[in-house]
Amino acid sequence: MFAQFLKSGDAQPRLGIANANQLVDLSAAAPSLPRDMMEFIALGTAGQQAAADAARSAPDAARLALDSVHWLPPVRRPGKIICLGLNYAAHAAEGGNAAPEYPSFFMRGASSLIGHEAPLIRPKVSGSLDFEAELAVIIGQRSRHLSDVDALDAVAGYSCFNDGTLRDYQRRTAQWTIGKNFDGTGAFGPWLVPASALPPGASGLKIESRLNGQVMQSDNTGNMMVTVVRALCLLTEVLTLEPGDVVIMGTPAGVGYARKPPVWMKAGDRIEIEIEGIGTLANTVANEA
Repeated sequence: MFAQFLKSGDAQPRLGIANANQLVDLSAAAPSLPRDMMEFIALGTAGQQAAADAARSAPDAARLALDSVHWLPPVRRPGKIICLGLNYAAHAAEGGNAAPEYPSFFMRGASSLIGHEAPLIRPKVSGSLDFEAELAVIIGQRSRHLSDVDALDAVAGYSCFNDGTLRDYQRRTAQWTIGKNFDGTGAFGPWLVPASALPPGASGLKIESRLNGQVMQSDNTGNMMVTVVRALCLLTEVLTLEPGDVVIMGTPAGVGYARKPPVWMKAGDRIEIEIEGIGTLANTVANEA
């Protein structure tokens, strides 16, 4: 599991490899490797193997406690963040929507991203901050006109995403972009899990959100109507996907706005997104300063 992080006093991000117990600082254990995830992704499986070899022989000084660092998004500034809406039938139905014939694609900006354990920001202008547990697909190679046969070759790995949404702003326009791009609302992480460590297309994985420990969403990525393969094929009909681009695969039923009464995140709330085989992305909500 590959992560971007800062140590106390750092000015430059570091690259690490994590397990359930510790984080190995690859900037110390393997200084020849890039410090930036996008450069590391471009090395492909050779880079991943070099990192794994370095982690096994890392000195104690390069081994860090998971709670001792400041986590960054696995890719700090993706060139493109492309999201799918209404990709689980039950979620479409809870909002009174039919399943779209063509995916509801929209874009997120990199300035909205935060990492694991960073404050999730509830903005001054709205109290309608909602949670959305989603699978994040991280692209590993430049790709155009992908097919069912080769689409997954383009994937470097997967992560968790919370597509925090201001529902009132989302509904002010026909496009969803304005409600999906408030600063500090796109939680991403905690790390990148290589595609080789998960089932093809990350299918068949339990996906769940928990608000203050209460399960709000619980489903399986096998129930996505548009699979990772299909999404990548459709996108690359139109545009070139590049290393470090991120595709966010939509959320299951159980979001806050569809509940009666609605459930909005507020300051002090703890929101967790867990995907089987990937990990848990956790953030505490804070009001905008």
